[in-house]
Amino acid sequence: MILLSPNPSITTMSQNIKYLVIHCTATREFSEVTSDQIRHWHLDPPPAGRGWKQVGYTHLIHLNGSIEQLVPNNDDNIVDPWEITNGVAGINSVSVHIVYAGGLAADGKKAKDTRTKAQVLAMRNFVLQFILKHPEVKVAGHYQFAPKACPSFDVTFWCRLIGIKSQNIYVP
Repeated sequence: MILLSPNPSITTMSQNIKYLVIHCTATREFSEVTSDQIRHWHLDPPPAGRGWKQVGYTHLIHLNGSIEQLVPNNDDNIVDPWEITNGVAGINSVSVHIVYAGGLAADGKKAKDTRTKAQVLAMRNFVLQFILKHPEVKVAGHYQFAPKACPSFDVTFWCRLIGIKSQNIYVP
């Protein structure tokens, strides 16, 4: 499908959403992260940032369970060009990426599931609602597409634990 972006001078291909990928910010447990910090990490030129044109995630789940939208989207089944985030190289045009603040132990070195109860509940609700809106989507962890520990917990196990059907769980 060819769609016009919010910038009418740009016409490009849009694709259906295939994956909802879960990430962590790889920050110490109990350390909050702001959307401004993420923007600096991703958008600032190297060496301070990655120099990307867009952040890596559509939504940030804060320690208190509140969810902040980082990239506007129209919530349909298509990843439009202005909705593409840089979460996982090679699949961004067919993915939505969410992130929770945390993912490292207090020492800042070891991967650890640091999600607060509020984050777990918010993530659960977000993922279940996302599947209702996008019944073909597969939920995955960043580590399933790249050699990383992110999001520092077993996404496949967690999906089964919260009752997600196998058809919506990504298995490489």
